[in-house]
Amino acid sequence: MTVQAIDAGAQPAVSEVRAGWLLHSLLALWAVTWREWGKFIRQRGRWASALVRPILWLVIFAAGFRSLLGVSIVPPYTTYVTYQEYIIPGLLGIVLLFYGMQSSLSMVYDREMGMMRLLLTAPMPRWALLFFKLMAATFLSVGQAYAFLLITFGFSFLMPNLGAAIPWTGWLYIFVPLFLGGLLLSSLGLLLSVYIRQLENFAGTMNFVIFPMFFVSPALYPLWKLREVGADYIYWVALINPFSHCIELIRFAAYGDFQMVSFWVVIGCTAVFFVAAAVGYDPQRGMLRHIARGR
Repeated sequence: MTVQAIDAGAQPAVSEVRAGWLLHSLLALWAVTWREWGKFIRQRGRWASALVRPILWLVIFAAGFRSLLGVSIVPPYTTYVTYQEYIIPGLLGIVLLFYGMQSSLSMVYDREMGMMRLLLTAPMPRWALLFFKLMAATFLSVGQAYAFLLITFGFSFLMPNLGAAIPWTGWLYIFVPLFLGGLLLSSLGLLLSVYIRQLENFAGTMNFVIFPMFFVSPALYPLWKLREVGADYIYWVALINPFSHCIELIRFAAYGDFQMVSFWVVIGCTAVFFVAAAVGYDPQRGMLRHIARGR
């Protein structure tokens, strides 16, 4: 009878602890996200450059390449599409890719300035704090992607020969792929931030990550063109590139289709990158211990 009374009294206490932890987690997520948004809004050059890059590809490069890289009927398209229409999912991926890498720069800066130490000493699990940081970066990258979509919609009216836009229904369908792609690329940036010791090393590291992932992917051209010219080895590298599957997941979703293989590749790579980053930020087991010794 006494044991039952103790169990009955302990049950509300456990539920209260869980509710308190959930509320505390939501507050921490809000705080980290609000800080990232505040930094992004104050740095006007940062959000301007995030949109200028894909706009240049859409307006300038597409104008010159559309006659050379005309796209035939390839899935998920059921009719012939212009080059501008084909590269829009790829340019959305570029927005996610560059912001995901910029988030790693932010992590390196916070670590050098001491802000990362304050964040990771908060009374919460380290992996949860890193996940909140990851979610905040993903929210920002998805917001930038939709801002770019609004710009493409305006170009489709102002410059019909150069502009292009995905169907309106695709704006809703691509939200989940954009979010998953943002998680993938932000988790990769989080992992890279473990190994980048100083801001001076950031540019060199990014050249070995961003450009190979970007150019060896279907962002700017369909992969069948690689096989057509005999570059089979580049074709197979593109198939194992996680960014390729991020692009294809967005492209198929924009037209109401679902790419199962790309979905699981994105989910799996995101989990691997995040777990590796969480281990790397663990001072007892990760690379931060070796970095501290190296200093």
